[in-house]
Amino acid sequence: MYSINEEKLNDRIGFIQQSMPIELSGKISSMAGLTLEVKAFFPPIGAVCEIKTMMGRLILAQVIGFKEGVSILMPMEDSVGIACGDTVRCVDITDTVPIGTHLLGRVINGKGEPIDGKGPLLCATRRNTEATKLAALDRPRIDTAIGTGVRAIDALLTIGKGQRMGIFSGPGVGKSTLLGTIAKHTSADVSVISLIGERGREVKEFIEKDLGPEGLARSVVIVSTSDETAPMRIKATFVASSIAEHFRDQGKDVVLLMDSITRFAMAQRQIGLALGEPPATKGYPPSVFSLLPHIVERCGKNVHGSITGFFTVLIEGDDLAEPISDTMRGLLDGHIALSRPLANRGHYPAIDVSESISRVMSDIVDETHRQYAVDVKKLLSIYADIEDLVNIGAYSAGTNIEYDLSVKSHELISEFLQQGIDEGFKYEASILQLYQLTQLIKDMVAEISKGTPN
Repeated sequence: MYSINEEKLNDRIGFIQQSMPIELSGKISSMAGLTLEVKAFFPPIGAVCEIKTMMGRLILAQVIGFKEGVSILMPMEDSVGIACGDTVRCVDITDTVPIGTHLLGRVINGKGEPIDGKGPLLCATRRNTEATKLAALDRPRIDTAIGTGVRAIDALLTIGKGQRMGIFSGPGVGKSTLLGTIAKHTSADVSVISLIGERGREVKEFIEKDLGPEGLARSVVIVSTSDETAPMRIKATFVASSIAEHFRDQGKDVVLLMDSITRFAMAQRQIGLALGEPPATKGYPPSVFSLLPHIVERCGKNVHGSITGFFTVLIEGDDLAEPISDTMRGLLDGHIALSRPLANRGHYPAIDVSESISRVMSDIVDETHRQYAVDVKKLLSIYADIEDLVNIGAYSAGTNIEYDLSVKSHELISEFLQQGIDEGFKYEASILQLYQLTQLIKDMVAEISKGTPN
């Protein structure tokens, strides 16, 4: 009797399933708000379907849930023209995206299609947008610094390869500009930039002004603007993560820059509420808070390469206790807080160093670098405590040596924390300049101790 082992049998079954797919189809029975209902139609959640309208238009939709024998879909495109009785056909059970080096320098949409007018993508392979889970003990420790090109970050908030950082600020404080600087000047091999829920006007401005030709050449930009549907914004986020994972698995050091995770959460909120989920916290349903860790945890190191994640978090009303920002601070390995008062003074980047932290910095820098960074941050914190007194002329020098040093060194430290929008610094240069700054501060200490007049 002919026998076949289980592994070979599974391989053959998989081949047959791929070669002879069973077509799933149905008809739209109703539409309520943002969702469509299709009876006797049973594709899995996440499957992409095609709706053929009476006018012959083809509209993509995604399966987002089901109940009582009815599949619930949400259109991924403009739903104008959809009518009851329109045919629905499942076209893709697994969501995939083209991958390869031909993606570098290209701008694509959430479906993985080029939108930059440079012709079709010449990628021979595709990758599933769902993550292959990396076990906790399979993640190497973060032990190597990565340069961002931003002196304030590299010197005082040093980031490691595989770290996940949040950039927290209100609107108009410089998040996108800072992302452009990092993408352009990072020491990583590849930048994957995901623009989720951005204004359409700002996309080209970011690519041409903030990123520039030099940054674009080693980047992949994924765009899903604010006027696109919630499933498309979700899909674009997963596409960006999958592309970053591909380059990591090729042995590259990748930076994944997502602007913004808040708008991603808002897209999931739309989907969750449309499915009837209860609004748990300030209108956000539970699915939002279960989905955020899946995005964050796709970053990190494996045995091949690394993905260092930067997620911008839009703080509504400049409130750090807002649900998404509060959740993200618990998930990330540190945060960079941008200050509106600093931005209003023309201080770029508007990083409030005293309110920012890198949780792995002590593991990736030497003791001298760590201590110098602590000393500078301490002086900034002391100055913040007495700034009001200094501004109204009520501060009296000579009563406290730490107060005197913070006032005397403040202008020098402020200059160190600033750089031009188009300016980038090598990691080693930033550390050298920190050492030089610290030496100048030590000279000030000696001068103050001798009682030299200010």
